[in-house]
Amino acid sequence: MTKHLALLRGINVSGHNMIKMDALKKMLENMGFLNVETYIQSGNVFVDSEEEHAATVGFKIKQEIAKVFGHDVPIVMVTKSELELCFKNNPYWKEKECNTKKLYVAFISKDLSPLAINDLKISNFKPDEVAIDSSRIYVKYAVGAGKTKLDQKYIEKKLNVVATMRNWNTVTKLLEMYDN
Repeated sequence: MTKHLALLRGINVSGHNMIKMDALKKMLENMGFLNVETYIQSGNVFVDSEEEHAATVGFKIKQEIAKVFGHDVPIVMVTKSELELCFKNNPYWKEKECNTKKLYVAFISKDLSPLAINDLKISNFKPDEVAIDSSRIYVKYAVGAGKTKLDQKYIEKKLNVVATMRNWNTVTKLLEMYDN
């Protein structure tokens, strides 16, 4: 049995793509997933499955959401080791006076090429700051996530990927939940 984390992008935001977590949980259990656990309303879902390949699990969930709820919801699958790398590779959370409310991680659907990483790095986001590794973008907002052009939509368009962002407190909680 393998524990998988599916990050659903764009559900329950400003009244769009509304999916109640209890309905999502029931749908996933009906699909045969075990130990289904959701965290907050923004689409963080853990499932246990006989299927070892995360991409297969994500594809099945995406297809079933479209069938049951009528929403085309992009999904990024994240492993425990990928969450652990967030703590190793995020340069901002190690800062002495880090405000975790202004830290976000964009999880990307595929590894970024060196060209794509360079392309994003040369974009001007001041006063926001950005650091990038292969499939995660670490963002430190100067003011907040609602007052920047460096958001998930910009990342998706600029890099031609599926991306979903989570704040640092959510990333921390999701890693804790992987151990439960």
